[in-house]
Amino acid sequence: MAAPRPTDQQNRTFLGRLSLPERRYVADALRAETVGGVLLLVAAIAALMWANIPALSDSYDSVRGSHIGPASLGLDLSLQHWAADGLLAVFFFVAGIELKRELVAGDLRDAKAAALPVIAAVCGMAVPALVYVLVNITGDGSTDGWAVPTATDIAFALAVLAVIGTSLPSALRAFLLTLAVVDDLFAILIIAVFFTSEINFLALGGAFVGLALFWFLLRKNVRGWYVYVPLALVIWGLMYNSGVHATIAGVAMGLMLRCSVKDGERQSPGEHIEHIVRPLSAALAVPLFALFAAGVSLSDDSIGQVFTRPETLGVVLGLVVGKTVGIFGGTWLAARFTKAELNDDLAWPDVFAVASLAGIGFTVSLLIGELAFAGDQTLTDEVKAAVLIGSLIAAVFAGVMLKLRNRTYKALTDAEERDEDLDGIPDIYEEDKPEYHLRMAKIYEDKAAEHRRKAEAATAAATAAAAEGTEAATAGTTGSPAGGDRPA
Repeated sequence: MAAPRPTDQQNRTFLGRLSLPERRYVADALRAETVGGVLLLVAAIAALMWANIPALSDSYDSVRGSHIGPASLGLDLSLQHWAADGLLAVFFFVAGIELKRELVAGDLRDAKAAALPVIAAVCGMAVPALVYVLVNITGDGSTDGWAVPTATDIAFALAVLAVIGTSLPSALRAFLLTLAVVDDLFAILIIAVFFTSEINFLALGGAFVGLALFWFLLRKNVRGWYVYVPLALVIWGLMYNSGVHATIAGVAMGLMLRCSVKDGERQSPGEHIEHIVRPLSAALAVPLFALFAAGVSLSDDSIGQVFTRPETLGVVLGLVVGKTVGIFGGTWLAARFTKAELNDDLAWPDVFAVASLAGIGFTVSLLIGELAFAGDQTLTDEVKAAVLIGSLIAAVFAGVMLKLRNRTYKALTDAEERDEDLDGIPDIYEEDKPEYHLRMAKIYEDKAAEHRRKAEAATAAATAAAAEGTEAATAGTTGSPAGGDRPA
């Protein structure tokens, strides 16, 4: 498919160079997500081994089914539910901060710039849902799981990048992160709207009062974790007892934090808190959720049913085909109609590869799978297996495509990180500054002078060596007649 062509001078560049502050933020955020993604991968493998080794499988079900918590507060939950409803609230709290920052300081603050990733993300959720529904209508299956293949797991996607060693340019990484942020927003809305059955309005009202107090204290610049952490726990408990999924409390509190920088601030309060909480989410909350959610039976029969049962086949095709077609198609159409020109250093196959990488659905897909088929444990486990297999296929396909362009990505990444003047700012961001070129001229002049000194020293050494050789030859010639009078 041919790339959209610019028709006027007002065209914007799609996947162009990020601003330096945005590049640093993306690098910091993705560094934590990459480490968390590797831990997530390890936790998922551990869960699968624990659940599939005959000597250990019974203990896996026993452990994750163990109940703890105060029953009087309605919180006598199994470890599996604590992971899904409690730990994932931390994950969605970070997602809320990310979304707020994107809206006030990131790519989503400008409606024109936000249009393309938002359209791509919406198409990347709508098409997988449509694929799932079509498969299940055709195969006479249940359409309850339409939302399962709609979510992208950014941490798992970055873990795949870390494993295959692809040097993805920052613009592509930022595009993937923005997609995931918008994806998380719509996943939260889906959970709130479609997976809330009975509502306890008294508890829900208490949660809203707690959120209002949380907002008021933030606006009054009240500080101290000992104020906000207990309040957050109360809000979470009320939200859980209301019947609305408790993770909604996390994203609501994240959205309330201020993410704009005032005079004299190095970073906003939201970014500061995100910097503290993100490692907790990436390294503890999400891997523990994976440990208790990903342990499904992968016998030959269950794997075979993934490709024969309409519910599970719909999930696999939704992740592998729906995500790729939806994101790539939405991106191409949005670029065409907004007259956005693709970065000259990249090509549309790069966008296609990132779109296929977004087919890695794990954390939120597993959560939605549990909610969609809560009354059927067998089908829930089969859908989870489908999520794992679909994500694996998407990861392998994306990895192969990205590997084909790894040399190009490596060159672009090296250019982004080159800092020859050692001032802490990549040279690519200083090419329009005279002082940068003066510094570089001084550096090259110093290098030239050093090389001239080395050349002079080398020439002198060579001349001295040649002179010594000449003297030795002369001495040998002078002594040869004496040696010639000697008898043989």
